Amino acid sequence: MFYTEAMRRVMVGSVPLLLLLLLLLPGLYAVEKQYQRGKILEVQQKARTRILYYLVNSPITRDEPYYELSIQLRDTVYVVEYTPRHSADTLPEDGRSGSAVQIKADKRHLFVKRPGEMEADLVIVKHMPLGAWKGSSAGPASGKIT
Repeated sequence: MFYTEAMRRVMVGSVPLLLLLLLLLPGLYAVEKQYQRGKILEVQQKARTRILYYLVNSPITRDEPYYELSIQLRDTVYVVEYTPRHSADTLPEDGRSGSAVQIKADKRHLFVKRPGEMEADLVIVKHMPLGAWKGSSAGPASGKIT
């Protein structure tokens, strides 16, 4: 009798707690960082040389292009990389120097909101305070890389 009465008390006491936990659990997953307003400061087109294979001790290489963007978010400048899917692809139209963008920052990634509710995932290379950022003098005159 004692065993069943004690078990009943534990069950009756823990059911409301379990129900409360189940009601609050979905709310914890719903917390997501919001988009913030940022600005593209600089765009540079760069290339990495990749060795495809060796032919009689001579490397056969191919250049793989990527873009390095400097993006200001509040008082921090993030230097990020955008790698196009194909080597002939260019930077999207909304990726010009001086253009305002919607950004969501993560630990190692910046998510830039693009037209059509799509996100561009950019890998953060480094970040620094706005006062320490020095733009390169070899930037494009028009602000758009093609």
